[in-house]
Amino acid sequence: MDFQVEKVLSNGLGRAGVIKTAHGEIKTPAFMVVGTQGFVKFVPAEDLHALGAQAMLSNGYHLRRKAPEIAKQGGLANARASWAISSKQTHFAEPASSRPVVTGEPRLSLARGAADVPQNGLLATNSPWHSPTITDSGGFQVMSLGSGLGKVVSMEKERHVTNTAHKERLAKVSEKGVDFVDPFDGKPEFISPEESMRIQCQIGADIHMAFDELTSLADTYEYNIEAMERTERWVERSLAEHLRHRDDLGYRQNLYGVLQGGRWEDLRRKTAQNLAKMRVNGVGFDGFGLGGAFLKEDLGEILRWCNEELPMEKPRHLLGLSHPDDILIGAEMGADTFDCVAPTREARHGKIYTHDGNINLRKFSESREKLDEDCDCQTCQEGWTRGALRALWRSGDIEKKQQYYRLASVHNLRFIVRLTEEIREAMREGRFYEYKEAFLRRYYG
Repeated sequence: MDFQVEKVLSNGLGRAGVIKTAHGEIKTPAFMVVGTQGFVKFVPAEDLHALGAQAMLSNGYHLRRKAPEIAKQGGLANARASWAISSKQTHFAEPASSRPVVTGEPRLSLARGAADVPQNGLLATNSPWHSPTITDSGGFQVMSLGSGLGKVVSMEKERHVTNTAHKERLAKVSEKGVDFVDPFDGKPEFISPEESMRIQCQIGADIHMAFDELTSLADTYEYNIEAMERTERWVERSLAEHLRHRDDLGYRQNLYGVLQGGRWEDLRRKTAQNLAKMRVNGVGFDGFGLGGAFLKEDLGEILRWCNEELPMEKPRHLLGLSHPDDILIGAEMGADTFDCVAPTREARHGKIYTHDGNINLRKFSESREKLDEDCDCQTCQEGWTRGALRALWRSGDIEKKQQYYRLASVHNLRFIVRLTEEIREAMREGRFYEYKEAFLRRYYG
């Protein structure tokens, strides 16, 4: 992997650049669309390319059982995916021997061929992505299962969070790794740094994250020291194992060291220094992941502490954030790439992004307004109105509902991808701060 910095902001942190991988280039700053299971729900790869998506992030924890099959297909960028949706939206598009049916959103799978179609359901097969990919190690899932914080951490909602009692946790951390209970089938499992690297190297993304322990906002300073030091030992073990397998699929796979340290400056700066100089057989990390749980108002400062210590010539990925102000602050403070499930998840729940702030389609049953007057996405260019999309969303017809999921997801993804495109352009033209002020003034009123 090669990273070239093209333009640096006056603060010496934010920059525009290009990451070159085995499956293509990523022009930064860039938003990576999230395909947790190896593809973006209800959005074909062709649509993703059309809206400007450059890279996709998937989750090593969720793909761990499918990793050998993905390797047989030549890695994540070449894997073909299928999904099915039933009238009750509760079916798996997987063999009967897989996990049991769980209520909620449609379950999806990677597959060589067509999956079995549920009764009264629809099947869609996605083309391979054929572009850069990245996998997370599963550190967030470890924290979520252990602390009981659910699937998504909000920097605001978690302000007064409390952890699950230790005896009730589904995940238990030790120096060796993490013992956990799979929440779907109740089976005990174990993941170590070495196992995480073997899984990710089978999945074959261009960029991997070292195995880390993500703390919660409820954890003390003392525990953050313990977890940070353990994470440093884990990422060194991750690097050693990664070097053994990074070329297994016939192309170079790369590893980012992940920074923890909570909301404390001394811990953040110390771990950034340690990871920047860490070497195994003379080889260091190819880039760095900026992780951790922190309050929204602390984001800029925490990124500044980390990135003032990290080398300028290595790329940095900010994990799990996509609100416009977070991306603007992140880019300003030196983050190069971003990811988050929010654009598509919120689209499926009726939240639509616009330049004048977000709207909820529940309030627009008869509206003939465009989603966003200034949007250039395929959904808006085809003339879909707020009322028309709402009708699809609230329909009991599964074809119409699936059509809504695609149209709304395309719109929200394009909104965030376009934001990073415009940030990059503004950086290169020396007008980033003016662009940031104008965007936020309009978006937040």
